[in-house]
Amino acid sequence: MKKHKDIVEKFLNIAGITINGDKPWDIKINNENFYKRIIHDGELGLGESYMDGWWDSPNPDQMLTRLLRANIQDKVKENFSTVLWVLFSKIFNYQSYGRAKIVGKKHYDIGNKLYQLMLDKRMNYSCAYWKDAENLDKAQENKLDMICKKLQLEEGMEVLDLGCGWGAFGKFAYEKYGVKTTGITISKQQKILGEELCKDIPVTFHLTDYRKIKGKYDRIVSVGMMEHVGYKNYKSYFNAINNNLKDNGIALIQTIGSNRSVTTTSAWFDKYIFPNGMLPSIKQIGGATEKQFVIEDWHNFGHYYDYTLLEWFKNFTNNWDKLKSDYDDRFFRMWTYYLLSSAASFRSRYNQLWQIVITKKGIQGGYTLYR
Repeated sequence: MKKHKDIVEKFLNIAGITINGDKPWDIKINNENFYKRIIHDGELGLGESYMDGWWDSPNPDQMLTRLLRANIQDKVKENFSTVLWVLFSKIFNYQSYGRAKIVGKKHYDIGNKLYQLMLDKRMNYSCAYWKDAENLDKAQENKLDMICKKLQLEEGMEVLDLGCGWGAFGKFAYEKYGVKTTGITISKQQKILGEELCKDIPVTFHLTDYRKIKGKYDRIVSVGMMEHVGYKNYKSYFNAINNNLKDNGIALIQTIGSNRSVTTTSAWFDKYIFPNGMLPSIKQIGGATEKQFVIEDWHNFGHYYDYTLLEWFKNFTNNWDKLKSDYDDRFFRMWTYYLLSSAASFRSRYNQLWQIVITKKGIQGGYTLYR
């Protein structure tokens, strides 16, 4: 046991974290088995042991930010199960058509009430744009308006929204720009509530996979969906955009991005939050768009996701009394770890947030940037 503790303590010290210290980012150990679990299970063990109450921190997001900034994840030797998982990801397509609905059931269908209480009034479940914004509602409207301007929307246009959520974009785009939107989701609960929120306006919802879409649209938008596509399907994803976009159309993809090319996601996130998810890299996106698209704009505002996630966390904790009859205490700690570890990943610049504008043949005279 002492050997395990010495190893863990050494890595924590590299990041400036003290066991049972008095700093906001220090860690308090509640179960001495924590050390062995971390050595054996790595980041999966770190998340699960937090869910089980084996450790706490005054500010887990600050602690995790320090771990990421110190690149501890690159210094820890991978165990056999991790190596095997990565190997399987290279052999099997975890985001195949038959498996694509798993994340819908596991994450997006766990209760509309949770998301209504956690998100902004329009129910955007993606990074907000905090330039000149003092609250989450304004920051999310900033993001929606920026997308509309980048797409150069005009009244009467038809837009395809891949991964439409509860219809926040479609509703905003109709109200402000007079366009018609067709939304695609794999979540039954999103479709039910989305249709209620968008009744009597030209926003339609389809419960289907992006690979099944057939049509021609003036514009295509995809916000927060590419994270579920998987590296084996990036070409299929951009093929779907190409096939459904008019020749003179514009498409915008907003996605969380990775600084490195990977074939899996975090073991903890895969098990508890986003099964079969993974983050694309610049190299992977470049390879998938090659010979199909001109990249007109690539905008990184990942530091704003930190602010967004902290607002979601505040809303979640402030409304826990309204939610705890539907979820247990372990869910509370799981969701806390999800939101705060995600905030840490953006604060540390370990993950990025990209808006990418693409066209089929390039815009004559150049594309006008909007920020």
